[in-house]
Amino acid sequence: MFSKKNTNNKIRNHLRKDVIKIDRKTVFINPFLYGRRFDKNTHSWLRELGQISLKKISSNRNRFFPELDWNDLSEEEKLIKDATVEMFIKTLELITVFHPQLNSEQLLEVERKMLIQKKISFEKWVKKSFAKKARIALNEKRKFQRKKLIRSWKEWLNLENTQQAFLPIIVVIFISLFLGWSFGISKNSCNPYFEENLDKSI
Repeated sequence: MFSKKNTNNKIRNHLRKDVIKIDRKTVFINPFLYGRRFDKNTHSWLRELGQISLKKISSNRNRFFPELDWNDLSEEEKLIKDATVEMFIKTLELITVFHPQLNSEQLLEVERKMLIQKKISFEKWVKKSFAKKARIALNEKRKFQRKKLIRSWKEWLNLENTQQAFLPIIVVIFISLFLGWSFGISKNSCNPYFEENLDKSI
């Protein structure tokens, strides 16, 4: 009972951070909450980073990260912050599409709420997205290398010179196995214990 109540409270608190009320209308500042209202292409546009031009992102850096000195950031940090700026821009674009009645002051209020509530969340999502892409790229690279290795082996084994070189080796292995098996049988046939067990089994 208490567990269910705590879960419901967590969900309410989480949703409270994703919603803002303006003129009695609910505005989502979590862009993924609009998911049911847009098509597959818009969904891909939202999730795929790199859809906004670098020029537009650069011009909005200080707007969403006024506290940062971008010259002090590493290339990796800039990449993450730029992607976070992209998420802010995309979210505001979706809000203006689904809430065209909002005026400039109301949109500014939405933006302020986003900066307070969503900056950390957007940054976490961006890091997870980059990590996922890196894993996929690594898996694809390994898969390609395996295929390349198998193809190289097949091509090498199909060469006439390779087959000619392998034939004597295969013959020697076969003869060695046959001689070993024959020696083992002859040794056991001279063993009285082997013969006694053989008689019992018959």
